[in-house]
Amino acid sequence: MAYVISDSCVACGTCQSVCPADAISEGDIYKIDPDTCLDCGTCADACPTGAIAPGE
Repeated sequence: MAYVISDSCVACGTCQSVCPADAISEGDIYKIDPDTCLDCGTCADACPTGAIAPGE
């Protein structure tokens, strides 16, 4: 199950820089490509606002 980014995202880029699968793209809030996400949780651990959580 891929991780998802909520509206709490402040688009700081921290998650994108630590993603080993390069699954995160920029935007008003960042987006995680569910087909590329490894479900490793590295992005969630790095997110300073807690905006990233496992998807359903």
